Amino acid sequence: MCSERRAAGEREKVVVQIYKALTADAASSAEATGRVEAPVDRTDGYVHFSTASQIGETLSKWFRGERGVVLLAYDADGFGSALRWEPSRGGDLFPHVYGEVWLAAALRRWTLDNDADGAPLPPAEVLEGSTKDRSGAGE
Repeated sequence: MCSERRAAGEREKVVVQIYKALTADAASSAEATGRVEAPVDRTDGYVHFSTASQIGETLSKWFRGERGVVLLAYDADGFGSALRWEPSRGGDLFPHVYGEVWLAAALRRWTLDNDADGAPLPPAEVLEGSTKDRSGAGE
């Protein structure tokens, strides 16, 4: 899901990032094995991701009260046909990867702080990217 734009006669690749949130324990496991997954991913048979506009609600709904949550950014195009955009909560399209996700492929990594209510806070640069998304609220 990348687009190309012409800038001064040149083609510029625009990377669309998708985000994977992990508990501190799941992040430690990923560091040990190199493979990124959470128990819900093993149960569902695919790795759950969120877009920039979805990640805030995802963190609030599924990670409230967790300390040391790690957020990883990936290039959506890097997953090729393993990436599927599927409806989930509220009918919004969410990125799901049907295949292995490797820690080494992450573009960025953040350890998140929590707000006063205990929800992890996404980084400002991720939220700024939410205006470019094609999807709605969090999974």
